[in-house]
Amino acid sequence: MSERFFLATSPRGSAASLTGDEARHLGRVLRAKVGDTVRVFDGSGTEWPARIDAIGRDRVDLAVGPPIAPVEKSGPLLTIAVALPKGDRQKWMVEKLTELAAARLVPLVTSRGVAEATPSAIERLKRSVIEACKQCGRSTLLEIGEPMPLPACVAKKTAGSLGLVANPGGIPIGDVISPSLSRDGVGVLALVGPEGGFTDEELVTAVAAGFTAVSLGPHVLRVETAAIAIASMLAATAPPMLPNR
Repeated sequence: MSERFFLATSPRGSAASLTGDEARHLGRVLRAKVGDTVRVFDGSGTEWPARIDAIGRDRVDLAVGPPIAPVEKSGPLLTIAVALPKGDRQKWMVEKLTELAAARLVPLVTSRGVAEATPSAIERLKRSVIEACKQCGRSTLLEIGEPMPLPACVAKKTAGSLGLVANPGGIPIGDVISPSLSRDGVGVLALVGPEGGFTDEELVTAVAAGFTAVSLGPHVLRVETAAIAIASMLAATAPPMLPNR
């Protein structure tokens, strides 16, 4: 059995337990048996081989082996602050941002936003991150931040980092993203507005805080498409990474 499972609590010595949905999926859906082997990760970058010791209704106890060395992160560290789209498009966006190695997503509160980042919505996004990590082989979780108004968000830009704000009137993003971004740990904070766009006041606020307005192409993009376009261009600047073995 080659399935990967998420540990809500890191192993204690050589013991660990899957709980909740993860345990139910392994025990009921996959019908695993005692003695089967799986692979587990806790979102920090480390993985472990594990053997099933016991299967309960909502809990699976595991004996874990030696940790597998985490894959070192390479390339820019992307925080993408985005006015959430509606419905299932949120889940799809989070799935793709996870696959593209974005480090953090901040639900952006804007004047023209259409979806509210409620506590229940945030929890759904976090579950989507776990599912995407299990599928794509990523061992670090895409962090889902708390909702933040645009002025507070742009104030988080640190010295030396690159600030981008998606805007059809901006310069082509390819003119801004340079090979220097491939250096490990370079911070990028990218802002994506709602489908109605940022207001003029919001754009002025971002530019005044050191953000560069960038265009993502000739067509009008949905929110999730714009976010994924930025993440994919930044991911392309990073050197290839081999999965941990």
